[in-house]
Amino acid sequence: MFYTLKEKHPIPFFLSACRRLEGKGKKENDSIERIGKMADSAYLSKIAGPVVEATSIRGSQINELVRVGSDQLMGEIVALKEDRATIQVYEDTSGLRPGEKVERTEQPLSVELGPGLLSGIFDGIQRPLDRIKEMAGDYIPRGIDVPALNRKKKWTFKASVKKGDSVKAGDVLGTVKEFDFEHRILVPYGFEGAVSDVRDGEFTVTQSIASVGKKDVTMMQKWGVRTPRKSKEKLRIDRPLITGKRIVDTFFPIAKGGVAAIPGPFGSGKTVTQQDLAKYADADLIVYVGCGERGNEMTDVLFEFPKLLDPKNKKPLMNRTVLIANTSNMPVAAREASIYTGITIAEYYRDMGYDVALMADSTSRWAEAMREISGRMEEMPGEEGYPAYLAKRLAEFYERAGRVRCLGTKDRFGSVSVIGAVSPPGGDISEPVSQSTLRVTKVFWALDADLSRRRHYPAIHWLKSYSLYLDDLEKWYLENVASDFYQIRGQCMALLQKEAELQNIVQLIGPDALPDKERLVLEVTKMIREDFLQQNSFEEIDVYSSLKKQHLMLKTILKFYDKAEQALKMDVTLDRVLLAKERQVIAGLKRLKDEETVKAANGAMKSLETSFGKGEKK
Repeated sequence: MFYTLKEKHPIPFFLSACRRLEGKGKKENDSIERIGKMADSAYLSKIAGPVVEATSIRGSQINELVRVGSDQLMGEIVALKEDRATIQVYEDTSGLRPGEKVERTEQPLSVELGPGLLSGIFDGIQRPLDRIKEMAGDYIPRGIDVPALNRKKKWTFKASVKKGDSVKAGDVLGTVKEFDFEHRILVPYGFEGAVSDVRDGEFTVTQSIASVGKKDVTMMQKWGVRTPRKSKEKLRIDRPLITGKRIVDTFFPIAKGGVAAIPGPFGSGKTVTQQDLAKYADADLIVYVGCGERGNEMTDVLFEFPKLLDPKNKKPLMNRTVLIANTSNMPVAAREASIYTGITIAEYYRDMGYDVALMADSTSRWAEAMREISGRMEEMPGEEGYPAYLAKRLAEFYERAGRVRCLGTKDRFGSVSVIGAVSPPGGDISEPVSQSTLRVTKVFWALDADLSRRRHYPAIHWLKSYSLYLDDLEKWYLENVASDFYQIRGQCMALLQKEAELQNIVQLIGPDALPDKERLVLEVTKMIREDFLQQNSFEEIDVYSSLKKQHLMLKTILKFYDKAEQALKMDVTLDRVLLAKERQVIAGLKRLKDEETVKAANGAMKSLETSFGKGEKK
C-alpha cells in the first residue's frame, strides 16, 4: 500500500508503482488492478463549511450530483481543476473528515415531477418534510434520502390517446385527477413515435402507463433544475396577472409571464404581500419558495396556508399550491437549490398549459448564500463581497419566467410569473442585489416603512414604484375594462405627484396658507390614498377588488374632484364642498360588492352633477 504521510490515502501518482509491478505474474497484475481502483476512488481532502474539496475524482462534470462521506450527504460539483472537484454540500457538514469517500451519481441535481406535488411541503432539495417527520421526528437527519413522490400511492390514469397514435414530446398521453386539478401526463422530452401500448387504470408513479417508440413511459419525470424546460416559442406578453390589489392592478400591473420585485426593509410587509398575492392572483397554481427566511415567518406560512380557503372554489388553497421551505437555520447552500427547484416545478405545470405564479421570498438570502460559498471558494469578490457573477445568476433565474407556446402537436399556452422579494439591509435599494434585480425585472413595488408604520396596507409607495408593462397591457385594459381606464389612471397619478410637491410647502407654512384649489388637491389625494389604495386584508370584500370595481371607484373620485373644482370657480367655499354627502358614499365603495358598487357609484356621480350647484344658489 502507498500512503502519503499527511493524509494516509493512496498516492495519486500510482502509475509508477504499476510500472514496477508490471510483468510479474497474476498476483502482481491483481495488485495493479487493486491500486488502480483505490486511486480512482475520490476522497475528501479539504473541508470549509458547506464547501468541500474532493481529490482523485475523474470523469465528472460541473453541476454533477455527488454523495459525500459515510452519511451520503447530497452535494453538487461547482468547480473542477485537474482531478480535484469543489463541491457545495446541501446538508450540514459537521463531523466530516478528510479521507471520507465521495461517490459520483453521474446525473445533475434533479427534481421528480408528477402527481403528488400539489399540497406538498418540501425542503430545498425536494425532500418531503411531512414524510421525514413520520420517519425521523422533528429534526431532519443528515443524509436521509426520501423520494419526493410517494412510490406506493396509486393514481387513476385516464388515457387521452389510443394504440397506434403518433405522438411527440409535449403531447398529452392522459390525465390524472388530483384534488380538483387535471394533472396532464405529457410525453417526456426526447420521446417520439407511435403509441404501442397505453392503458387506463390505477398506477404508481414508477409503473409504465404507455409505450412510445418502444420506450416505457411512467407518470414521473426527472429534470435537472439548472436546465430550463423546453417550449416551442416564447410569446409576447399581452395580458395582466390580476391580483385584486388596487395599487397593483390599476397603477403598477404585472403581466402573466412577467417578473416583479418587492424590495423593502424589515417589517414593511414583503411576506404578507406575497401571501396575499398567492391567495388571490389570477393563476391556476402557486409555487411558494421560502428561501432562507426566518423560521417564524416560514412557520406562519406552513400553518396558515393549509387553513386558507381558495376564494375561487372555497376549498383549501393548498390543493393548488406547492411549498418549498428553506429557513435561515437550514444549510446555506440549499438556498440556491430551493430557488431552482421551485422554478423547475413551475415550468412543469406551465408545460401542461397552466398559468403559474412563483413567489420567491427572498432572493437576498439566496444572494447571501452565494456570497458565503464564493468566499469559501476563495473567489475574487465583487461589490460588497458578493460574487462577480451575482447579476448573471439573478438574470438566469428571472429569465425563466414568461408566457410560452408549449411543446406538442396541439397548441397549449402556459405562463410562469415570478414575484421575488428583496430584503436590502436597512431598506437601502442601492445595494448590489436590489440593483441587479431591478435591471432584469419590469415591475418594482417599493415597500415603504413609513406607510407600514401607519398601517397602510399594501405599503407599496405610489411615487417610488413603477411598471414597464403598461404599454404592453394597454390594449387589453382598454378592451376588457374601460376605454378611459388609462386616462383615469394618468389623472390620479398626476394628482398624487402634485400632492408630494404641495407637502413640501405644507411642512413649511401649514395647509391653511394654501389657496382653496390646492387644498382641494390635498383632500382628493387623501381620498385616493385612503379610499382606494389602502385595503384591509381582514375584510372579505375589501381584500379583493375586480378591475371593473377599481375603475368605478377611481372614476367617482375624479368626478368629485371635477365638480368640486367647478364649484370653487363659482365661489362655493371649500368647507361647503368638503361637507358633500357624496364623500361618504365614495369612502364606502370599497366595502360594497361589485353589483352594489355599480349602483352606489353611478348614484354618487349623478348626485354630484347638482350637489354643489344647489349649495351655491342657497
